[in-house]
Amino acid sequence: MKQNIIRREFSQFPHLSQIECLDQDIQTYAQHLNTLHDDFKNKFEDILTIEILSWIITPFNEPEEPNLVLQEELLELSTNEDMKVKFKKGYQTFWLQAEIPEKYPGL
Repeated sequence: MKQNIIRREFSQFPHLSQIECLDQDIQTYAQHLNTLHDDFKNKFEDILTIEILSWIITPFNEPEEPNLVLQEELLELSTNEDMKVKFKKGYQTFWLQAEIPEKYPGL
């Protein structure tokens, strides 16, 4: 995005393309965007480096989980047709269920 602004390609900022900008202004905008980018990168570093386990993304595949209890739960989940339907509706419907099945009272 910074390079686009320096080249005066303002597709991300349509209002900016409607006004005349001095080279000094463009440099200021580019520096500001660079600072914002670095700030976001620092603040959200933990999110950018988070490791998402494969069973979270595809809970109905063959589990490769070393934890035996979790592996049993995943195997049981893989045969639950109701949960497969919820998963096809989207991960929010699946993982963020308002009602937790009775089998998992601690969750």
